[in-house]
Amino acid sequence: MTDLNPGARLTGVLLLISLVAMIAGAAIVVPSGLTLNPADPDAALAAVGEQVGLHLTELAFDVLGWLGLTAAGLVMAASPHVAPRPHLVVLAGGLLAAAGLAGLLHDAGNLALTRLSTDPVTPATATVATALLLTAKWTVNLAGLLWVAATTTTAVGVPMPSGLRGAGAIAALCGLAAVALPWTTGTDDPSEASEQLGYALYLPIMIWYGVLGWRYLWRQ
Repeated sequence: MTDLNPGARLTGVLLLISLVAMIAGAAIVVPSGLTLNPADPDAALAAVGEQVGLHLTELAFDVLGWLGLTAAGLVMAASPHVAPRPHLVVLAGGLLAAAGLAGLLHDAGNLALTRLSTDPVTPATATVATALLLTAKWTVNLAGLLWVAATTTTAVGVPMPSGLRGAGAIAALCGLAAVALPWTTGTDDPSEASEQLGYALYLPIMIWYGVLGWRYLWRQ
């Protein structure tokens, strides 16, 4: 990050695009009740069926966000020479790209649920919806875990001010709490309140990568 290069500039653009897209998606999901709780598949199908356009708009933003993370991770991993510990930069980029791919799998499950919401609700469709919702929830949990690992590795391996490095450690802890949150429910499905808390706990990681992207874009 000490020498500006096309790879660093592109990484910065991709990280900032990802931040804006993910925040836009979350701003749609949380107030509209489209967090889609697996505990009530009938309600989830009804919510999507009643707001198909809004749900697809949110999915488009989310897909753009995860694609941005995937691409940023790949570009970062391909440009390890910008740091004194290139192996850590490659690892950080690979973990970030993996998190993005897991997030895209999550969106694929939610897109399948959108198609299912157009059919009449029956016990069979409710069963399939529950499976899709649970798969989507645990896939995004995997994405979160990879995101935390990428944040930790980036904070350690990429040159940056000590304040930003410390902020990365705090953001990673917040993300780890979001990852652990679904496990605290035991055999019960996560509540809507815990879903929204999870979104809030991932926000520091989003913002931290946005700040990092800004530095990649403008650092001389």
